[in-house]
Amino acid sequence: MGLFTSCATDGKKAKGHTKVTANGDTVVVEEEKEDTTRQPIDTAKYNALVRKLANGDSTGKWPVKKQPYPLDGAILPFKRIVVYYGNLYSKKMGALGEYAPKEMLAKLDAEVKRWEKADPSTPVQPGLHYIAVVAAGDPGKAGKYRTRMPFKQIDSVMTISRMRKNMIVFLDIQVALGTIRDELPQLEQYLKLPNVHLGIDPEFSMKDGSLPGRKIGTYDAADINYCSDYLANLVKKYNLPPKVFVVHRFTKKMVTNSQNIKLRPEVQVVMHMDGWGEPELKKGTYRHFIYSEPVQFTGFKLFYKNDLKKAPNRLMTPEELLKLKPAPIYIQYQ
Repeated sequence: MGLFTSCATDGKKAKGHTKVTANGDTVVVEEEKEDTTRQPIDTAKYNALVRKLANGDSTGKWPVKKQPYPLDGAILPFKRIVVYYGNLYSKKMGALGEYAPKEMLAKLDAEVKRWEKADPSTPVQPGLHYIAVVAAGDPGKAGKYRTRMPFKQIDSVMTISRMRKNMIVFLDIQVALGTIRDELPQLEQYLKLPNVHLGIDPEFSMKDGSLPGRKIGTYDAADINYCSDYLANLVKKYNLPPKVFVVHRFTKKMVTNSQNIKLRPEVQVVMHMDGWGEPELKKGTYRHFIYSEPVQFTGFKLFYKNDLKKAPNRLMTPEELLKLKPAPIYIQYQ
């Protein structure tokens, strides 16, 4: 442990310069004052963009009906979010953590350019999706089989994000034998920042007491609504732009009663296809568990290693993903 060190504290920006060190890669970041200026939402453009994402779907499922317009400063659907996922303590959990900061960001830059080329009409919002609460193989002091990452490591992720202008950060939660109601408030000091968003992983929500990794967990709409309520209250309290809220999914039981998920102007919900495998399998998972149960926006994960486990598998391209109905507006690379 202790791969990264940072002089940032509580996720706040310091004056002057910040150093990030990892595996001999030291980066000096010049701090900038955050621009909080936001323009009113263009509702006509919003309507046109969600229709475009539907890709001509004729079933009536997409675009989602009766969704509220977001508050000023909404990212979706005006930009496509492209992120690297992982944890700084592990090289096996994703590109964020596998590579030193400069190399990792250069690789992410290359993916951003691929998406900009594939869909020039949609600007790309780069981001880092960091697992802040990790399902663990041992019970720990709390007996919950989850490990909360130290704030100094979250600070390091925040510092790395400032190496690129206007980059956003997602904090992801794997509760294991804990509960989302216990874990989410622990991250409030970061979630109240305008550029920090949320992800939750039903795969590791073990409500029946099973150990994480032994079977696939679940969240109900009530859990998702709790998170949305919590985020909405932060948005209103701190006058923030809407929060993006990512829910991972690759089976039906991972999310129950999805029709009861509530949408709010303060929160933009992304149902994210998190399965790995060859392209046809991934497209089938997306069709069965994301397309068939509309919520609001959709996401798609690409695994640099797991998607290629069986020859002649390959990584799906932006051009292929843009043909899906609906087209995913959040893209995650692990």
